[in-house]
Amino acid sequence: MEFPDSSRRGMMTALGAGAALGLAGCISAPEEGSVSANDTEAQDEELDAAKTTDVDRVAADPTDVPDPINRSSSVEHDVTLTTQEVTAELEPGVTFDFMTFEGRVPGPMIRVRRGDTVNLTLESEDANSLPHNIDFHAVYGPGGGAEDTTIGPGESATISFQAMYPGVHIYHCAVSNMDQHISAGMYGAILVEPEDGLPEVDRELYFGQNEIYTNGDAGQEGHHKFDFEAMKKEEPTYVTFNGEPHAFTGDRYGPIEVEQDESVRIFLSNGGPNLASSWHAIGNVWTKLYRDGSLASEPDKYVETCPVRPGTVAAAEIDTPVPQPIKIVDHSLTRAARKGALGVIQVNGEERPEIFNPNP
Repeated sequence: MEFPDSSRRGMMTALGAGAALGLAGCISAPEEGSVSANDTEAQDEELDAAKTTDVDRVAADPTDVPDPINRSSSVEHDVTLTTQEVTAELEPGVTFDFMTFEGRVPGPMIRVRRGDTVNLTLESEDANSLPHNIDFHAVYGPGGGAEDTTIGPGESATISFQAMYPGVHIYHCAVSNMDQHISAGMYGAILVEPEDGLPEVDRELYFGQNEIYTNGDAGQEGHHKFDFEAMKKEEPTYVTFNGEPHAFTGDRYGPIEVEQDESVRIFLSNGGPNLASSWHAIGNVWTKLYRDGSLASEPDKYVETCPVRPGTVAAAEIDTPVPQPIKIVDHSLTRAARKGALGVIQVNGEERPEIFNPNP
């Protein structure tokens, strides 16, 4: 999947009343413009000028998923994650100071098999200014490993753990200001496959959802600083998939393209730090749903909307019998239309009027 340079500037299109119309049309408005600034009120605060960015983008490629495991014995994995504090664009003309694992939001998915041993090294870049660590929800141990991986700039730490219980689990930074660090991007997922593996699918995708709390309004150009008061009130400026609002729509990096009749498994890691997601696929259902990442349980079937709580990774599958844009949203719909929690999976193929006929 190719991603264009996200440093481009563009005219900001206010959603306003169009957002409500977009909702009536299954949220089409965000693909025609950026997240809106405050529709009717003047900005209360003048922001600093947008900063020079360190990276082109922080939004992780949803197709960047490790291959399924095809073996029957346990192995050891040497995994290194680097914490990086970077300035990047939230959207054109809007910059923010992110905290990341490997410069992306969410951090990379780690994929192992139950019984495998993981030798995990956490590194902190010299240019960082804050301490960081990592808490794996898949680890038996103090703080999920956080206690023994707390490091300062230029430092590193290594732990070893056995992946003892199957499922897909979140990992995140867990220093004293962990809510800020997670909000700014420090979370990801570790997938521990059952011994017998997972049912085969044609394609897998990986998303992360988190809230971003800033001192500006959505779409307000300039440099947005982190706002602790907004976080305490749980009033985010943005709610994003992969760290950037509406990142995987036509106006940003483009939809994720799949082919008709492919089976698609999607993982959603909800970093939070505060809001539960009402995870929904517009124009589809979760044909198989592994609630709370419980891969050892029988999946639920044909579920329309699933709650994914902060600190949880859900897994779900969709079928793709007809060509269409499938819009993946948080069905708390203001978050989708006005704060950014929307991405598009474009199904390419031939019309099947016996399943869906727009002109009967």
